[in-house]
Amino acid sequence: MSASIASASGAGSRARHILFLVPLLLLLSGCGFNNIPTYEEAAKAKWSDVLNQYQRRTDLIPNLVETVKGFAKQESTVLEAVTAARAQATSIKVDASTITDPDTFKKFQDAQAQLSGSLGRLLAISERYPDLKSNQNFLALQSQLEGTENRIAVARRDYIEAVRVYNTELKTFPGFIWAKIFYTSNKPMEEFTIADSAKAAPQVKF
Repeated sequence: MSASIASASGAGSRARHILFLVPLLLLLSGCGFNNIPTYEEAAKAKWSDVLNQYQRRTDLIPNLVETVKGFAKQESTVLEAVTAARAQATSIKVDASTITDPDTFKKFQDAQAQLSGSLGRLLAISERYPDLKSNQNFLALQSQLEGTENRIAVARRDYIEAVRVYNTELKTFPGFIWAKIFYTSNKPMEEFTIADSAKAAPQVKF
């Protein structure tokens, strides 16, 4: 009998705990307890989009360089600069942790800005070579690159907005309370600070 009473008492205690925890969890959720991890994951997803678009651009460059070389071998300085800028950009190892590492993030964005500038000079070469300018392969690559640059701009804009929301949550009430108590390892994320001129997509003329 005593065992039955103890068992019933234990079950009743667990039931009371559950009844207490449910409204507590609902209260925490309503007070923004889950906002920090939610916004963190959203920002990381946008960062992945940025990296995917930069990778797409990186993959286009070798074919573009080879096409230009076929019509303008004498432009070796520009061709070499693009190749070197691509190598520099791809040598920087980035992942989800990069967005909370100011030094690596700056190296990444500086390398991408350098590559953007080199690509702009490469595309400008076509104005001096009519045969290159009208080459179908070059036109196709040029069009793909233009589309990719536009997607980079969109992905970067979306990432900046996601980071703004996340960083704001860490600094404002009630988010900063949850950050100090439950999310002490969460750090502010880096935003792009490249100058507008460097962020602009290379001008593509047809």
